[in-house]
Amino acid sequence: MSDLENGVPFLDLAQEFSSLQDEWISSIRAAGASGQFILGPNVTAFEAEFAAYVGSVHAVSVANGTEALALTLRASGIGAGDEVVTTPYTFIATAEVISQVGATPVFVDIEPGSFNLDAQKIEERITEKTRGIIPVHLFGYPAAMEEINSISKDRGLTIIEDCAQACGAQRAGSRVGSLGYAGCFSFYPTKVLGCYGDGGIVTTDDAGLVNGILKLRNHGASGSFIHDTIGYNSRLDEIQAALLRIKLRKIENDIEARARVAALYNERLTKLDIVVPSIPNSGRHVFNLYTIRVPRRDAVQDRLQQQNIGCSVCYPLPLHLQSVYADLGYSAGDLPVAEQAARECLSLPIFPDMQPDQVARVCDVIEQALCES
Repeated sequence: MSDLENGVPFLDLAQEFSSLQDEWISSIRAAGASGQFILGPNVTAFEAEFAAYVGSVHAVSVANGTEALALTLRASGIGAGDEVVTTPYTFIATAEVISQVGATPVFVDIEPGSFNLDAQKIEERITEKTRGIIPVHLFGYPAAMEEINSISKDRGLTIIEDCAQACGAQRAGSRVGSLGYAGCFSFYPTKVLGCYGDGGIVTTDDAGLVNGILKLRNHGASGSFIHDTIGYNSRLDEIQAALLRIKLRKIENDIEARARVAALYNERLTKLDIVVPSIPNSGRHVFNLYTIRVPRRDAVQDRLQQQNIGCSVCYPLPLHLQSVYADLGYSAGDLPVAEQAARECLSLPIFPDMQPDQVARVCDVIEQALCES
């Protein structure tokens, strides 16, 4: 039996590494020879290159995507007694950071097609305590920022984009991370732009926010060994920055390759009892994840796993129903679109080097599972 028949990985980072290792290892040697490993020239260069790519004035790197969100909230003055509107259908980090700064997450239901925050339902959850909104560009689909920004303009709210899964995604000709007050990115290895460790960055046009994050990321220091606030140790290292500079130069090719894989999936799966990912009318989906909706999700997932095909349920229980947020008083049925997505969604293998026969293998197994279930 061939390797292909044995299965398909959910993500093949080893294959990616093999194509990058010579250039990256060369950059590691250069960093070692320089003796600069934290906040060195590669970090400075990457921040400038990333800001230019996104279309923002500034970019400030941090240790990971979670802290990109947390430091942005703190530097924006959001804290105890405040409320921040966000989605329940996302990785917990989005809501977790709101809680960490002492604010309260307010969950609003999602759109069934994009899986993103439903802008039409935000207004009804805004109170006198609301200070901000964190829309998530989930799975690589850009959120409805025009509508969300309109709400912000009327109410004076801070809009912080969670771009962790959507580097390179576009809305009306502009890239995510340039559409709100600030954009927060994760460079976790599984992302469209990922390093080989942890990393994150904040993009913004606001110099005051930049200064606040620069201080917070370095232990709240206002000078050498001088501290006037409690901060974090949240810095990107030179070796990861060097890798990210290499990968940023290749990101558009990677996004195009992901789109080709998604098109192959669409060609096969639209013929089945499956809802394939929506495509924005005015924008670009970057397919950090290729996520389908299938009523018999568990049967399909079981069959894929039996055939050694990678898949993932993102996310099996919306945040408003998780025990960690039980004190907020949400109940099953409160946010029905998110709850239905949690029952039906399944993410399939997708990565730039994925081959057509691998896509066909995944689709064959799904078709078999649906026929037999």
